Amino acid sequence: MYKEASGAAALVLTIGLFVPYIRSIRSGKTKPHFFTWVIWAMGTLIVFAAQLAGGGGLGAWVIGVSGCITSYVAFLAYRHRSDLSITRTDWACLIAALSALPFWFLTSDPLSAVIVLTVVDLIGFGPTIRAAYHRPHDERIWFYALGAIRNVLVIVALEHYSATTLLFPMAVGIACLLLVSFIAYRRALSCA
Repeated sequence: MYKEASGAAALVLTIGLFVPYIRSIRSGKTKPHFFTWVIWAMGTLIVFAAQLAGGGGLGAWVIGVSGCITSYVAFLAYRHRSDLSITRTDWACLIAALSALPFWFLTSDPLSAVIVLTVVDLIGFGPTIRAAYHRPHDERIWFYALGAIRNVLVIVALEHYSATTLLFPMAVGIACLLLVSFIAYRRALSCA
């Protein structure tokens, strides 16, 4: 019963954290990096498939919903002509994300795909960290704080615990917490 409640709470939180973010994009207040969100969308959807294959159950479905919403954010970033600058690093991340599928296919091991995609997702935080260093007040700190909480709920909702099912939500949750701390630190320095 607690897994279902955690899964439902994670799903509500996922939708709840993205709705204001999407509104902010539509109003022009937030300008997400298009390529980063494409990478995150692809990676999240592939991790969802790998988690299902690894027995993640209900907790994996929250990652699937997140992947769909992340795809929509990527679409909005492109449509609203947000940050479309694409660097060599962005291309490297995309190639790494695409390489996860052959890893999974060749090894028949979803963990291989999850490891590659988790690393790619963490690298995807790079442009946000760079932007937060220079403009810490432009980032939505609550978005990443709620993202960390959501990932804890996803972990609780997982029906099977293994490296395949735990690695992605655990790593992304920790990365969100570190980003929140970094943004808060940069904001404090900018006000001093």
